[in-house]
Amino acid sequence: MTGPWVEKYRPQKLEDIVGQKQIITRLEKYVGEGSMPNLMFTGPAGVGKTTTALALVKSILGEYWRQNFLELNASDARGIDTVRNDIKNFCRLKPVGAPFRIIFLDEVDNMTKDAQHALRREMEMYTKTASFILSCNYSSKIIDPIQSRCAIFRFAPIKGEEIAERLKFICENEGFEADEKGLETIVYFAEGDMRKAVNVLQAAASE
Repeated sequence: MTGPWVEKYRPQKLEDIVGQKQIITRLEKYVGEGSMPNLMFTGPAGVGKTTTALALVKSILGEYWRQNFLELNASDARGIDTVRNDIKNFCRLKPVGAPFRIIFLDEVDNMTKDAQHALRREMEMYTKTASFILSCNYSSKIIDPIQSRCAIFRFAPIKGEEIAERLKFICENEGFEADEKGLETIVYFAEGDMRKAVNVLQAAASE
């Protein structure tokens, strides 16, 4: 069995993302326009925030997405220095073959208030050359000046039938026989968290 199924079956395009239909429709408009405001993706774990961000980045930036994209986990890099240095250094460079650069900051709700204020200043400074996608579980932990600079998208837990459909698709691809009862149990246990569902399925398949 090669690698985590969560990565192997992570949707690469916006149209392949499971659930969150209204959000995807709005994001596809940004792709059509070739521009986007700062975005905030908020909602529980495992509902597609990171997957959606990566798919959006690839759609908007095209073949040069890697050169114009910076991904940071804000909970690993809680300090002001990381925000200042990494983001500053990235934003100072001109976009390569793309209209602007994109910074994806995950788990922003784990940043200290001071680091959030530093982040807000960076967001203000580089409005012409960069857009930010911020991801968090709890938007209430984000300072108002950041929230007011973002279009906020609230991700909901994924519906049980949508998770079940995805799990069946993975089973077929992996040549793994899964019974309905087993899949129902996984869906129930996952509580709308696709990542958890796929991880449990892979663990069951390897037993």
